[in-house]
Amino acid sequence: MNRTHPPTLLRLTERTIVEEDLFQGAAKVLVAVSGGPDSIALLHVLARLRSKLGIDLVAHGVDHGLREEAPAELRIAEDVARSLHVPFTTTKVALTKGSNLQARARTARLEALREAKSREGAQLIATAHHADDRAETVLMRLLRGSGPDGLAALPPKAGDLVRPFVRARRSDILAHLERHELPYANDPSNRDPRFLRTRVRHELLPQLEGLSPRIVEHLCALADALGPDPSRPEVPARLFGHALGRAQRQALAHAVRTRNARARVPLPGGDVAGLDLATGQIVLVKKP
Repeated sequence: MNRTHPPTLLRLTERTIVEEDLFQGAAKVLVAVSGGPDSIALLHVLARLRSKLGIDLVAHGVDHGLREEAPAELRIAEDVARSLHVPFTTTKVALTKGSNLQARARTARLEALREAKSREGAQLIATAHHADDRAETVLMRLLRGSGPDGLAALPPKAGDLVRPFVRARRSDILAHLERHELPYANDPSNRDPRFLRTRVRHELLPQLEGLSPRIVEHLCALADALGPDPSRPEVPARLFGHALGRAQRQALAHAVRTRNARARVPLPGGDVAGLDLATGQIVLVKKP
């Protein structure tokens, strides 16, 4: 993407929503808002686009009970939501400090957001993950030895989660906040060097950008390439009680994609799988 004259965040987001069909079948979207710059910008952009997209919005914030600043940050989010005529609710969860704190906080936050989504009658949860977040996540997973599935990080849509900012840079978000004079809070934990993401964000990624200015774009393209492909049907790792090898999964996916009812794929234990054209499902056929 040529960033010499980048499109506005509003245009980038609208394009992503349309191209990725993010809100298909949704009448109401719950926006995850923390009071930080990314989520405040997301709330503002979606509020500007809601009429055009034909959706209603509700905003929700989660207080993990770990930082005394969190309630004040959520009040900023509530004020912005009210100014945009978006209903705002919060959940407070109880987390204790200890190992895997960030992972536990993410899990608790997602559970709280899904409970709020159900209460509010929303169909989707929109989060403010952007291209820089995605690039950082790919690098973190590389450092931890993840395979292809793990590197397909933060896709535009995953189940009930949508990421309208996934093609936008952090700089696009900050420019939008400045342009519209939107208030936001900065979480000091985002600069805590004890967390791997902080070191990737402030140490590793800037060095890589010095070597390759388009590294964020390249890492996001890698995540896209390794993600689900509609033209490649997904076949589960286990089928009919058998653990499938890669070659077996590829052969079954090819049979589904080409609608080849004559295909026969041997499974462990002597079973054979094939395609039922009437249902489009993989089924057991006679043993060889």
